[in-house]
Amino acid sequence: MTAFDRIRDAYNAMDGQTRLRWGYVIIALLAFAVALSAVHDRIALLEKKRMQRETDLVDMMGLKQRIKEARSLSQRLTNRLSATRPDDTPAKIVEETGIKGKSTRITPLKGEERGGFMEDAAEVKIEGLTANEAVNLLHRLEKGTRPVVIKKAILRTRFDDPARLDLTLTVALLRQAPVAP
Repeated sequence: MTAFDRIRDAYNAMDGQTRLRWGYVIIALLAFAVALSAVHDRIALLEKKRMQRETDLVDMMGLKQRIKEARSLSQRLTNRLSATRPDDTPAKIVEETGIKGKSTRITPLKGEERGGFMEDAAEVKIEGLTANEAVNLLHRLEKGTRPVVIKKAILRTRFDDPARLDLTLTVALLRQAPVAP
């Protein structure tokens, strides 16, 4: 005799009132199991949403940091552009650094417009610089108060004095492009 047969015999041996009560208990247990399953599914769905939102939040925090950095760079460029005076030229800016070699030659080049900015360009040739003076000149041009772009830099050692360098730069001073009405 199997377990199922025993349960069926015990059920048949009960009176009608007891059978009805056991039926209600079984129905309640099945309803409780269905409700528990639905709650478990809902919790799993909410957990999945939470994990997705945490991932999105981490991505957004990274984007927020990048936006802050871009805003900072933009503000720095804006401040440097506003510091540019109408009489500024690349030659004047190079002379203001105070770094001079044996000879300095500055040749103006044709400027061009790029992305809302006018470039006032010049080719600067300085002969007889030490390595430290060359590095200081490049640093002062790049990190100065005015928006200067070093487009090309050629550094050569001198034949007569290998401790001295000849520096050829193509320097562009950025200005706001005139706005057409």
